[in-house]
Amino acid sequence: MRQALGVSERRACRTLGQHRSTQRKVPCGLPDEEQLTDDIIELAREFGRYGYRMITGMLNNSGWHVNHKRVERIWRQEGLKVPQKQPKKGRLWLNDGSCVRLRPERPNHVWSYDFVQDRTHDGRTFRTLNIIDEFTKEALVIRVKRKLNSTDVLDALTDLFILRGPPAFIRSDNGAEFIAKKVRTWIGAVGAKTAFIAPGSPWENGYCESFNARFRDELLNGEVFYTLREAQILIERWRRHYNTVRPHSALGYRPPAPESIVPIDQRPTMH
Repeated sequence: MRQALGVSERRACRTLGQHRSTQRKVPCGLPDEEQLTDDIIELAREFGRYGYRMITGMLNNSGWHVNHKRVERIWRQEGLKVPQKQPKKGRLWLNDGSCVRLRPERPNHVWSYDFVQDRTHDGRTFRTLNIIDEFTKEALVIRVKRKLNSTDVLDALTDLFILRGPPAFIRSDNGAEFIAKKVRTWIGAVGAKTAFIAPGSPWENGYCESFNARFRDELLNGEVFYTLREAQILIERWRRHYNTVRPHSALGYRPPAPESIVPIDQRPTMH
């Protein structure tokens, strides 16, 4: 530094506000820095709508032990884009079926469901029936068809009731498919209660609306579906990823229903 600038190292460092040790000690990162950086870039490439906190959750779930500050540093160092935060919205929580008046307290306590519409490449519309457990955040089923009605709602709920038993409450929109007399009668007959939301108040079905937004942002907006069958396969694959892999901030960046693997030597033997 003395030769390059014609001034002493001490003076140059003082002028630049830089500690003199930086001229002697070559910075070196942690031994796993390169591998961690590669993994962060790979996850960011595969899941382009995830921010560094979501990526941190996925890294820790896969075996890394890193905090979000380290991941954020590498994230910014590599020029990765952090999705902008959405502005906060004021909400009115007035209806008995709202998220404030009826909060889920345990698994199978409150389910909610709603419709989402999209199109295949030929311009034809299809609809999905999304049913979630509001407490666990698990996507219980996504039914995909060209047209969906109250009969499809009953079929999907019947399959779930057989598999999991009926929930205490089922929260839904006031759409014609949901308030059909046979749907309400059947839900009551199996021991569940309905919690319809006020017309024009989608935030009162906030859990399902939040899921629908992730569903559209992370899958529908980024895929071209050439056939209905292709849509069904890709949507089901995404649902499984959402349940078993994708970190959820409300669950401490753990997935809603992570897969459990039992070592082969610990599995029960058949007699």
